[in-house]
Amino acid sequence: MRAAHVTQAVESVRARSPRPSQVSVVVIGFDDAAHVGDAVRSALAQGPTVREVIAVDDCSTDGSADLLDRLALDEPRLRVVRREVNSGGCGSPRNDGIDTATAPYVMFLDSDDVLPPGAVDALLAAATGRGTEVAAGLCVRRELPSGREVRWQPELYATAALVARPSRRTRLVHDTLCVNKLYRTDFLHEHGIRFPEGHFPYEDFVFTARVLAARPRIALIPDTVYVWHVRRSAERLSISLDRSGVDNWRARITAHAQAYDILLAAGEKRLARASRARFLDHALRMYARELDLRGAGYRRQWWALTRAYLTTFDAGDFALAPAPGRVIAQVVLASGTPRDLTRVKEVAARPARLRPPYARAKDGTPVWSADLPHVTLEHLLHRPVRLLPVAVDAELRPRARGTRLRLRLHELYGRMADAGPATVDAEFVNRHDGGTGLALTAEFQPDDTDPADSAAGDFGSDGPGSGSGVDSWTAEAPVDLAALGSGTWDLRLCLRFHDGTSRETTAHASTGPGLLRRSVAPSRRRGVLLVQPYATHTGSLALRIAPGLRGAAAVLGRRLRRLLH
Repeated sequence: MRAAHVTQAVESVRARSPRPSQVSVVVIGFDDAAHVGDAVRSALAQGPTVREVIAVDDCSTDGSADLLDRLALDEPRLRVVRREVNSGGCGSPRNDGIDTATAPYVMFLDSDDVLPPGAVDALLAAATGRGTEVAAGLCVRRELPSGREVRWQPELYATAALVARPSRRTRLVHDTLCVNKLYRTDFLHEHGIRFPEGHFPYEDFVFTARVLAARPRIALIPDTVYVWHVRRSAERLSISLDRSGVDNWRARITAHAQAYDILLAAGEKRLARASRARFLDHALRMYARELDLRGAGYRRQWWALTRAYLTTFDAGDFALAPAPGRVIAQVVLASGTPRDLTRVKEVAARPARLRPPYARAKDGTPVWSADLPHVTLEHLLHRPVRLLPVAVDAELRPRARGTRLRLRLHELYGRMADAGPATVDAEFVNRHDGGTGLALTAEFQPDDTDPADSAAGDFGSDGPGSGSGVDSWTAEAPVDLAALGSGTWDLRLCLRFHDGTSRETTAHASTGPGLLRRSVAPSRRRGVLLVQPYATHTGSLALRIAPGLRGAAAVLGRRLRRLLH
């Protein structure tokens, strides 16, 4: 579909700029009048380096295009492109922007995100200074309204670097975003690099694969160049957040498969394999964590789609993937119907947890379960302790003399006994700002073991390791809940062993009678604290705390309204 109605020209800006204006910023939007103005202003605020901001409106019905026209009256660098028919996706509007751009470089911005100050200058300096076709920088995901920020692929952008050829930095396939990058416009035209047209979710995957297949030189910088706003409470969720329907998973598989084919056809086998390893470690784990939140129909369709796609992988694809994603894939391939979803969810967590029972095959090889002996876990016998999917159960017990945290570490095919559990450092971390509200340390003590519990026939649960006669260890410590303020707190652990090794992990929330019960704890400063322990969607223990009578009343009021609703 051709774009129409370019409302402003930009020649006069070029003459006024203290340096040549070399960048076109393409902003795309549909029915986002509440945010598109902020996106456009953040692009214009980049300064004279930006020759033009091309705002492509995808046939909005909420007045977005009229709002953009009004902004353009006072800003000669703003060009508004009105599409005549809604495309149903992000690819076609971005292609319109590429076709309209007049500057030597182009970058992309979504209507509900912003560019931080200096982003364009930093990218352009890297591209021109290094003589590259692409420059890329750090993107941060900003949760709204909390403002909490999470860096996207920080390992890739830890330091400035020049990548002479993408296959020399296979981690590039991990960053499938198109918005945190600056592209030479003639490079895109020369290689015919465009986004998929029409309704095509995850169009970034295909576009990024086409870019990498063209073997550009890429400049990487550690600067933050893009702010990705995450609005989980929005009426219309973004594609990446709206995973409730199986069509979303089907679209992700389709886009990933196309990206893989593009890289393979270009002779970039290393990148193609790396993209499959990324699928197993990122996409597969993310969706597997949410399976028990979905209905039975979704699970059956998801399982069938995943199984069919995984049959196209070969041994080399699986070998490159980190162990948790590889194990989940093996379970899916080994079973025709969804199974062991709770255990799969915990293996998919970050960090991974493998909870009992621990089965072995006849020859002693660790396996997933007695009825799935082909899913072997032999790698657990050799992996470093810092990477093992250790399982810790957590109980938070309010008592008259104070609350106590009880942690139980399970044996894992003898590896825990060999390392020798010593102590555990526990921290309650604020989910909003990442700050530590409370830290404590406790010593592990071996639990009594009934030898009969360790008996295993041809297949059985794992018994005591290394002749220790112990299959679990417990640590317990008092918790001063008054030291925590209001908000949500996640429990983080660092297990320390006598052999000098350690493992950072989270704890599984035990769900026995009364363990996740709301309670009121005394506080000298606030009178009372309303404490709600709960299990996150990955099964980890977390706390919600409302301090004082007013906070407790507010939480109870919200709970009552939900019940009435």
